[in-house]
Amino acid sequence: MSDGVGIRIEKLHKDFSQKKVIENLNLDIAPGSFVSVVGPSGCGKSTLLRLVAELETPSSGTIQKDSGDATNFSFVFQDPNLLAWRTVYENVRLPFELSKSLQVLSPQEQHKRISAALTKVHLQDSQNLFPHQLSGGMKMRVSLARALVNSPQLLLMDEPFAALDESTRFEMQRELHTLWQKERMTVIFVTHSLFESAFLSERIIMLKGAGAQIVLDQKLTLPQVREESLRTTEAFNKIVAGLSERLRA
Repeated sequence: MSDGVGIRIEKLHKDFSQKKVIENLNLDIAPGSFVSVVGPSGCGKSTLLRLVAELETPSSGTIQKDSGDATNFSFVFQDPNLLAWRTVYENVRLPFELSKSLQVLSPQEQHKRISAALTKVHLQDSQNLFPHQLSGGMKMRVSLARALVNSPQLLLMDEPFAALDESTRFEMQRELHTLWQKERMTVIFVTHSLFESAFLSERIIMLKGAGAQIVLDQKLTLPQVREESLRTTEAFNKIVAGLSERLRA
């Protein structure tokens, strides 16, 4: 089980040319928590995620990762980004070819980790298929399995289910939440969907306006186990209504 990585963001600024995308952002994320970041398009959600992933460099300020292995994290994008000429198994094996820390593992250990990751996302029987033979949901499962082979302590997800149909999206949400409960890695999940953020998260951060202002920081009082029936409860819909009202304000 992963302990998760704690994150402390202090006085974070990010400029692109003359535009201030993030201005004086301060945020603490506890190890092992599931946090969703919501807000309108262009409010800095994805930029914040890329800064945490070190895919972008802050203009100023700091992002500190502690309480675990700060280098052990994975990023799941909206597009699965699978290699068309490689099987499911070979796509999931890709991190072992790119990461120096994973290359030292024996072939037996690599196979064990790949098989375990495929089992976690229910693709153990599809490992020899190619991407063109997969549905949209299966492709996203491959992307998630690829992110899990290093047993990450921090999982960063940028609208990973946005392109899926509603039924598949609901299924992936349930599987992700169950997986997080078992693994307890820290998850930062960017989404436009208030329903999705409420179903998945322990805590929701809402960004709005110039400079990615935090206009809402809400801990959710919902059951730890998120059953499908939760979506129709009064408590769930009250949370979503409150988020919607705050987003429109």
